[in-house]
Amino acid sequence: MLRLAKIWRIVRRIVREPLGALGLGLVVLVVLSALFADVLASYPPTKLSPADRFAPASFQHLLGTDHIGRDLFSRVLYGGRIALSIALGATGASLVIGIMLGLIAGYGPRWLDNILLLVFDALKSFPTVILALTLVTITGPSLMSVVLVVVLVSVPGYARIIRTQTLVLKSAEHVMAARSMGAGSARILTVHILPNVIGPILILASMDIPVVVAIEAGLSFLGMGVRPPTPSWGSILNDGFANIRDSYWIVVAGGLPIILTTLGFTFLGETLRDLFDPRLKGRV
Repeated sequence: MLRLAKIWRIVRRIVREPLGALGLGLVVLVVLSALFADVLASYPPTKLSPADRFAPASFQHLLGTDHIGRDLFSRVLYGGRIALSIALGATGASLVIGIMLGLIAGYGPRWLDNILLLVFDALKSFPTVILALTLVTITGPSLMSVVLVVVLVSVPGYARIIRTQTLVLKSAEHVMAARSMGAGSARILTVHILPNVIGPILILASMDIPVVVAIEAGLSFLGMGVRPPTPSWGSILNDGFANIRDSYWIVVAGGLPIILTTLGFTFLGETLRDLFDPRLKGRV
């Protein structure tokens, strides 16, 4: 009950901010549309109807149809399910790995810290597209390839932030007191350091979700992500650009959900950042 009350207080504080309310509303809209895609979609996302190809928006097809008659509204809904599952799964995996490596780098011996920093810098130096091309060449286009690309790109950033905060906290009084009382490294990291560094990184992760959505859409647009006929916002965009002279609405159907998702998570993340760290309010 106490946790529910605390969550409700946070939601009320978010809603009081105009951008926070807008961001929360967009996030809820995107999440609910993905969760209830089976209920909201009037057609299967892969159903072909050549007789209805390039049909404009109507009551029968709310966002029109593509070049082989598939209903775009249904494909957008199911594409949102794919995008959010990849974004949440890949971001969660990146957080867990980044937090573990950051804690080890910040609290461990100096030589280990130097090795991990070298690994972080090496991964960060690879351009995302080049890294994606390399992995797809080795493993082939798939959902796991997209997740692996996101994890490799995101982990160094999270790990560096956790490492910096751990370096500061390892010499704090409460940590020194716990060490003098015989507490082991595992207990110090999980009980005395982790709770003090997890908040800011979670807020940062919420702002990185639209970045992951954009990466997934970009890879699918280039043919290196989700494989057809699985619906994806990136593949819808690809179809739209290939047939933009015949039907502009395909590009709109693929691009609009990406824009709304990006705005929603960005506004929500910035509002959470301002609420939990007022010193950052108004900074870019």
